[in-house]
Amino acid sequence: MATLRIKNLHVEVEGKEILKGVDVTISEGETVALLGPNGHGKSTLFNAIMGHPRYKITEGSIFLDDVDLTNLTTDARARAGLFLALQNPAEVPGVINSDFLRAAVNATSDEHLSTYKFYKMLDNATKELKMPFDLATRSLNEGFSGGEKKRNEILQLMLLNPKIAMLDEIDSGLDVDAIQTVSEVIKKQEEKGMGFFVISHYARLFDLIKPTRAVVMINGRIVLDGDASLIKRIDQTGYEFIKTELGIEIEKEEANMNDVSIGSCAVRETIKK
Repeated sequence: MATLRIKNLHVEVEGKEILKGVDVTISEGETVALLGPNGHGKSTLFNAIMGHPRYKITEGSIFLDDVDLTNLTTDARARAGLFLALQNPAEVPGVINSDFLRAAVNATSDEHLSTYKFYKMLDNATKELKMPFDLATRSLNEGFSGGEKKRNEILQLMLLNPKIAMLDEIDSGLDVDAIQTVSEVIKKQEEKGMGFFVISHYARLFDLIKPTRAVVMINGRIVLDGDASLIKRIDQTGYEFIKTELGIEIEKEEANMNDVSIGSCAVRETIKK
């Protein structure tokens, strides 16, 4: 069973320290929710794990099993078994989506797929995601809606079949039906042994994928690591208890932390109505 181990990770962005000693472990076959107010380092953690050059690791280590990923390039980390679904996928005019997907699959696999086998995989995956197959013939993400871009990220995940997948607000931009479809794919992949590390501000996604654990990031550190009951508590009460019970002063505090819950967004309110 593959295990991603983050130890004492310190990360700077343009000379400013964002992560201040993160310790967390994610294993294949589990889904871990990463919670925390905006601006406290969640997306920074994912980008640093994946090797984005803008995020400078100044201390600590990233291991996938016995492989030290800390100083490896992003493509080497992908070949080792990591995947990151981006919060804001880029549009790449002139690069056909299917060509990109096939190149990515062949770059991370020991087997060079024939055109027939690849397109059969692609057809099966798009059907499972309820995506129009013609999206594969268009330029990568160009002119895609927000929801189409997010489904395309999950399509990449299905084809690449990583050991550990990080999902940064994969549900943002998806309607209720699409969230249901994406959640079903995530659960199926978890059952096959894939590990997930998931950021979301929507309680609905967590209700559907049912994380096995939840960790809370405050001020660039993991301050709580517990079971899924943390998700419900934060959705109902916000993050104020971090201050009152743990004695941790929350930096970059929003106007009222009791009003900041996982589901405090327009989509959540629409679902409630």
